[in-house]
Amino acid sequence: MAVPSVAADIVAAEYGEPTTRYPHGALGDPVEHARLTVRLSDGQRLAARIPDALVFEDTAPRLADLDGDGGNEIIVVESHEGQGARLAVWGLVDGRLVRRAATPFIGRRFRWLAPVGAADLDDDGQVEIAYVETPHLGKTLKIVRLAGDRLLPVAEAKGLTNHRLGDPFIQGGIAVCDGRPTILTADAGWTRIVGTTFAKGRLTSRHRGPYRDKQDLDSPSGCD
Repeated sequence: MAVPSVAADIVAAEYGEPTTRYPHGALGDPVEHARLTVRLSDGQRLAARIPDALVFEDTAPRLADLDGDGGNEIIVVESHEGQGARLAVWGLVDGRLVRRAATPFIGRRFRWLAPVGAADLDDDGQVEIAYVETPHLGKTLKIVRLAGDRLLPVAEAKGLTNHRLGDPFIQGGIAVCDGRPTILTADAGWTRIVGTTFAKGRLTSRHRGPYRDKQDLDSPSGCD
């Protein structure tokens, strides 16, 4: 494909090349994807295919400017045939679509993670990425930050989840609640909505109401 101009930015991304080579089914069926395609602001398209040992095990790529340069990076979930999932960040480097950084794999086949979103959670000018590692088992909220070619862990909290096994969607997200960026998840038992904030390197969680269905978690009272 054509090399993009310097000013081109990623404006859209999607998964392609369906495959059943990693039949986990966390999202309701055994079909995952092997290709990531992006559209640039100048209309060009770039694509990358990951090795056969990997798949994109995810609902959709997520765009965010993670390094503050004014251009979007792409947040994805990659799963390895023997080591489970990892969070990865892709982006443009010298006109090529490449993986820029990734967390370690969870370490076991069919162990997954569910992204929550990305935002400047503590108002320090740096964007954090939130995700739940093993949302069906360990239920651990983790916060990482892109630093060069690494995703640095900055905080975590247990007992939180955003996905039920077999659902084709991920619940919750990041919203502004009571004037602060807030990570919205459920508690481990799916009975309460939990809002978690990040400040001074620490996560603080509080209940924001009962959980009854997806709509409660997507738009809880007091959050925009």
